[in-house]
Amino acid sequence: MAEGNLIELIKLLRERTGAGLMDCKGALEANDLDLDKACDWLREKGLAKAAKKADRIAAEGLALTKTCPKCGKVAIYEVNCETDFVSSSDAFKSFADDLGSSLLSNEPADVESASKQAENLFSDATVKMGEKISLRRFEIIHPEGESAIYTYIHMGGKIAVAAVLSSKDDDLGKQIAMHIAANSPKYITMDAIPEEVISHEREIQLEAAKNDPKLSSRPAEMLGKIIDGKVSKIFQEVTLSEQPFLMDDTKTVGEVLKENKNSVTYFVRYAVGEGIEKKQDNFAEEVMSQVNS
Repeated sequence: MAEGNLIELIKLLRERTGAGLMDCKGALEANDLDLDKACDWLREKGLAKAAKKADRIAAEGLALTKTCPKCGKVAIYEVNCETDFVSSSDAFKSFADDLGSSLLSNEPADVESASKQAENLFSDATVKMGEKISLRRFEIIHPEGESAIYTYIHMGGKIAVAAVLSSKDDDLGKQIAMHIAANSPKYITMDAIPEEVISHEREIQLEAAKNDPKLSSRPAEMLGKIIDGKVSKIFQEVTLSEQPFLMDDTKTVGEVLKENKNSVTYFVRYAVGEGIEKKQDNFAEEVMSQVNS
């Protein structure tokens, strides 16, 4: 059989079973390149189901918080699965809640430790729901002194927020957490933005100005002020204290906090799947790299 046809058969078999490339090649060779028999062969050997789960990308799931009722510490975490169908199921929600309890009880150092400590939970959930399930990230936040932690879950677990206020204020705390969920700030104040981040943005704006006929001919001093203005506006949009307050857009968040003699000292915002990119492979190259190895 021509090499190109073998690649096509491997591709079809992999799409049907989710098995690894070399497992598919071996199955085809063991069954005289009969696609149906190769599929059955993989299933019989348990390779199709196991390999399929290992290769999948878990990009659905829930972002949640769990609060210790005694000490007030909070776990914020994202747990992923493969389909929205599973993430919205009661079984997955129950698993995620149990995982939150494990995080609070054990306070693991990292995701690997957290997953190992909750190994039985993950194993049971994977068998029960038939999908790859993984803990992507988490953080444990402790209240200190007079501070209080406020949480907010948006759309049943698509976005989770934990915000620390310097002093207790339940109404304001909830509103701030909701604002963070809606507006996705990156920094608390302009002073918190690293100088290297500002410098990098200024360089970007300078290069953009050089390529803009309307700006490139401006005097250097004027151009510098224009660039400073652009950079400032960009960072104001992603800085919590500078954003128009969700509940009253005539004021900034910073103004509202000042009026209430309070401040945000820390926050975490997780959105399910943010930053996860599905792997785009050149299938023919991937096949040949392994078939010919």
